[in-house]
Amino acid sequence: MLMTVGLRWVLDGVEIDSRLLALLGAIAERGSLKQATGDIGLSYRHAWELLGRLEGAMGQRLVQLERGRGASLTPLGAQLAASTRTIEARLQPELKRAATDLNRPFARKRATAATRLRLCASHDLALDRLAESLEAHGAPPIELHFQGSVDALTSLARNRCDIAGFHVPELPGRHTLVEPYRPWLRNRTLLLVHFADRSQGLIVAKGNPLGIASLTDLARLHARFVNRQPSSGTRLFFDALLAAHRIRPAQINGYRHEEFTHAAVAAMIASGAADAAFGIEAAAAQQGLSFVPLASERYFLAMRGATATSAATQAFLKALGSRWFRKIMREMPGYAAPARVITMSVQKAFEQAET
Repeated sequence: MLMTVGLRWVLDGVEIDSRLLALLGAIAERGSLKQATGDIGLSYRHAWELLGRLEGAMGQRLVQLERGRGASLTPLGAQLAASTRTIEARLQPELKRAATDLNRPFARKRATAATRLRLCASHDLALDRLAESLEAHGAPPIELHFQGSVDALTSLARNRCDIAGFHVPELPGRHTLVEPYRPWLRNRTLLLVHFADRSQGLIVAKGNPLGIASLTDLARLHARFVNRQPSSGTRLFFDALLAAHRIRPAQINGYRHEEFTHAAVAAMIASGAADAAFGIEAAAAQQGLSFVPLASERYFLAMRGATATSAATQAFLKALGSRWFRKIMREMPGYAAPARVITMSVQKAFEQAET
């Protein structure tokens, strides 16, 4: 038994067919009603029926058809599509967390509460894909909760999870941003696993219409920016890069506008609510956006020595090094998998990150 949690949209007490909202997004991307219906598996006739009902209920057109120019969204249709995309990206981690909690009482025999791993981790698309794929490949499932890097390490220190995910950026001059994490990494029993290398940079609109190529451009053009929350590793990274380039936060238009995941900031750009964000390349690709690479980082998983030797952890580490997961990593823009999946001391991991 598997329960899922999702959003539903209601207008005057009547639920809007979720396929219609997907249709609006596809029309915005394709510029063709026929191609959009094909993308989401609706017949052309049924799509028109759904559109007609919603437009009748709202009293306004959502889609405009022009001979020789295809289909386009009206301002109201564009606003509805953009709001849907933004809200879904913003709430996705919470919905997944709710689904995990609901499914806990129905846990399958192969994964009892004693053997299931609890992961608190900085938001990561590859880790999310891994969590979704474990059961399909015969590996024990995990409980994955996304939070900022600092929050994840704090949860590990307080025994609220078994494994914590955080990322260590590479700053100008070949130095790594380690200091913010040291208070939580002093436990000598801790071991780290190098999970992935990621490309971080500026997520901008498709085609980069403003020509943003650097942090200096971001400030100079007064581009609308959407930031990450203070406890996230990405926010720490962005602040460090601003300092290295002698750019004050006040020079960034929208510095205090915060979202909690890479997916959410990318959705803000895709919706037209912002011009740029700082995040990973895979999030930009997921929304069909352009990306300006600025730096790289290493994503680590931290655990206690006793946890590392458990059967559940060994099965998890085996999945990290499997061919099927490495294939997933290869297909994700901006990701690279380490040569081997091994546990190492904190000191060894940071020495490796400096090389």
